[in-house]
Amino acid sequence: MQIILMEKIVNLGQLGDIVNVKSGFARNYLIPQGKAKRATEQAIAEFQSRRAELEKKQAAALDAAKAVATKLDGLLVQITQKTGSDGKLFGSVSNANISEALTGLGFSIERSMIHMPNGQLKQVGDYPLTITLHSDVTASITVSVLGEATI
Repeated sequence: MQIILMEKIVNLGQLGDIVNVKSGFARNYLIPQGKAKRATEQAIAEFQSRRAELEKKQAAALDAAKAVATKLDGLLVQITQKTGSDGKLFGSVSNANISEALTGLGFSIERSMIHMPNGQLKQVGDYPLTITLHSDVTASITVSVLGEATI
């Protein structure tokens, strides 16, 4: 299926590119999320008339992401969980817990933005993580999991 991209998508293309993707990917993800439209003559003409507006909007989003990244870079987030005597957590720390902790610090970060390469955190310690704020902007934070002793 041919679509026209309404924003930059990693590994797919830039704003305004007309690309071929599988029908399910377009119908179930790209089009409902507003990231793309079917590449019909009418949609292409509409895009050309709105191109400057969309580029301006994308540039503003990039600038906002860069501003948040400068505040987030190097941030230490502490999360306390109950642990056993050997330092293992009862449960784990997921990206939802980290997102909640960042919201408490005044940042609006969605769970999907937080990349945990080794999965959920199950031990006490410090873990470097990457947050993708925009397709071109990432920030590195350190999550410190602290143990709360159980008696």
